[in-house]
Amino acid sequence: MLYLLISILCSVSVGVFFKLLKKKSSVTVFLLVINYLIASLATYVLFQPQFDFSKLNWNYIIPLSLLLPTVFWILTIAINQSGIVKTDIAQRISLVIPILCSYWLFKEEISNFKLTGLIIGLIAVVFILQKNSRMKTSGTFSFYLLLTFLGYGIIDVLFKQIALHSQIPYTTSLFFIFIGALLVTTIYLCINQKTFKTITIRHFINGIILGILNFSNIYFYLKAHQYFKENPTTVFASMNFGVIILGTLIGIVFFKEKLTKVNIIGLILALIAVAFIVIAQTKSI
Repeated sequence: MLYLLISILCSVSVGVFFKLLKKKSSVTVFLLVINYLIASLATYVLFQPQFDFSKLNWNYIIPLSLLLPTVFWILTIAINQSGIVKTDIAQRISLVIPILCSYWLFKEEISNFKLTGLIIGLIAVVFILQKNSRMKTSGTFSFYLLLTFLGYGIIDVLFKQIALHSQIPYTTSLFFIFIGALLVTTIYLCINQKTFKTITIRHFINGIILGILNFSNIYFYLKAHQYFKENPTTVFASMNFGVIILGTLIGIVFFKEKLTKVNIIGLILALIAVAFIVIAQTKSI
């Protein structure tokens, strides 16, 4: 369980990190450059990826290389505008999207029990997106939460397709996705050259910290799946429940984030939805 606990802590720590920084978007892109540089180097050292380009599934690697930094940037805005609690829930409840895609696009059968979980999950999203009337908010707050929900859901669908591509190890594809994301963020940073004038050594250090946290989240999540290979649902459930609960506690206790009664109902519904989906996968009902 140690691997899983570290993965949960690192996942929530990324949100806390961005909440503390509150940097401008241009500096955030620089942090993402360093983040994907660290991720690429760590993946190369730890997993020794293959360099057989003919076996790579570029149809999914290229979109993921574009989506990962884009959605990560959207995540930072959602965290700073709507808080860690709502953003973590929006990110985690996005699990309903790959399940719906499996049903609609890949014609997989879906049980009534799992369908109930999906419906509850979608209702939870609507409740979570509701703004707090006591805060000075604009219409973009819920918009970025919605983009976070949709973005991570689509990324999950693409990663599942990568996992089904058995001609090459999953970690090799992951390495090239990180390299692609590094190129995308670097190109954007070079286009906005004025950003370099605002970058300091502290920003570089922050980028390294972000890279370590983000990669550790992925690495220990994979290690947890290897350890619980006979029961992957345990990892899936613990990760989602853990991030939602820990993120909620940190957001409310340390950052004094306010939730409306509707938001709290959405949080409870999100946990119920995850429970339904996990039980459906475990018991095949």
